Amino acid sequence: MGGRILIVDDVATNRIVYRARLSAAFYDPVLASDGESCLEAAQSGVGSRPDLILLDLNLPDMPGHEVLRRLRADPRSRDIPVIVLTAAQDAAARLAAFAAGADDVILKPASDRVLLARVRNLMRSQAEFAGDAALPGAGFAEAPASFEPPGMLAVVTALPSVAADLQAALTGLMRDRLVALTRTQALAEGLADTTISDRATPGRSQADVFIVAEDDSGPGASLRLLSELKSHQATRHAAVCLLVRGSTHESAAMALDLGADDVVDQSIPAAELAVRLRSLVRRKRLGDRQRARMQDSLRLAMVDPLTGLYNRRYAGPHLSAIAARAAETGTPYAVMVVDLDRFKRVNDLHGHAAGDLVLVEVARRLTANLRDSDLLARIGGEEFLIVLPSSGMADARRVAERLCQAVEERPIRLPSGPGLTVTVSIGVAVSDGGASVDAVVEQADLALLDSKVSGRNQVTFRLSAA
Repeated sequence: MGGRILIVDDVATNRIVYRARLSAAFYDPVLASDGESCLEAAQSGVGSRPDLILLDLNLPDMPGHEVLRRLRADPRSRDIPVIVLTAAQDAAARLAAFAAGADDVILKPASDRVLLARVRNLMRSQAEFAGDAALPGAGFAEAPASFEPPGMLAVVTALPSVAADLQAALTGLMRDRLVALTRTQALAEGLADTTISDRATPGRSQADVFIVAEDDSGPGASLRLLSELKSHQATRHAAVCLLVRGSTHESAAMALDLGADDVVDQSIPAAELAVRLRSLVRRKRLGDRQRARMQDSLRLAMVDPLTGLYNRRYAGPHLSAIAARAAETGTPYAVMVVDLDRFKRVNDLHGHAAGDLVLVEVARRLTANLRDSDLLARIGGEEFLIVLPSSGMADARRVAERLCQAVEERPIRLPSGPGLTVTVSIGVAVSDGGASVDAVVEQADLALLDSKVSGRNQVTFRLSAA
């Protein structure tokens, strides 16, 4: 997998041992012997910043908990995963490390298999959005939300008593909602049809974390359910915590490699389990925000920000796809180039704000008079491209004349004056599949020029671009 891992330990032998283990797994280990060196490396430039930190709590210059707090307080290091390595056996020390910002706490001497599985697990979650960091305004260094709503935790078990005991143990320790699901119900969540609008619907019962409690079915059943949850579209981004009975190093490593976000023994103190679960909720929410930013960035790359229509970047490939389908099915398609008449005069007489309002309203009227399957894009200042799939000349003529009428028939109201009547000129070309996309668009452009020369506010047709 690769990746830079910062090893922070004041004992040289420990640093050398961990470096050898990680190098053998094809990671790039970087060494630090104290807290200041750790902070300096973690808060350096993007190219030299570590992808993950292994942190010992006993450091010569400052407590490990202080290093954790300072890592989480700095935007440059806030999201770097940290695995704490400690010889302390008491639960209070582990709890303090989690509270300070650790992603996991592993007791020394650490099992090679578990440690490497945990490293792979956390590195995968970071790598999922590595490309997004390069997007302008992606917001990776933005402050976390000041208020996080309660999460949804789903306890998956065949034994109602397990869910009841867990709910009783966590009461007062966390404000997240806990619900009980059978394995069948959990898989039904995974098979649900969750469109973006579904996920945005308030009140939708979509779990942030699945707590899969091992029962008499054995660990194999939990691993199969884990694999199913991580493979379905509706649940693959939810965190999964396996609550096991006396996990071995081998089974814990297998679970982490299959996608489990945490593996804990059922005897874990309730306070530590609550902190671990809250950490999973936060990481899942961070992933949700990163995915939303990625979707917004992709959408903005294809959409004109003023009118909300698609832009030229989107229109070209989409038109090519329509033309390819038309060639396969032997059906015609029509291309229209629409241009606002004397738009410069609108800006000169009424200002650019009025011009923007006119563009938005014209875009709205064009959209209202087209089918959902039609393509409408803003390809220039006052120029629009329309593509009508499966449409011949008669269909195109009817649509084009309707568009001219829809734009002209009602004045557009301006904030600072009377209504403004605008018109459009339209050039239309129809292809029967025998011409290239560029040739069809060129014919529509020439038809638009004819409309302008002939007096504007009219439609000119090219019978065929073939």
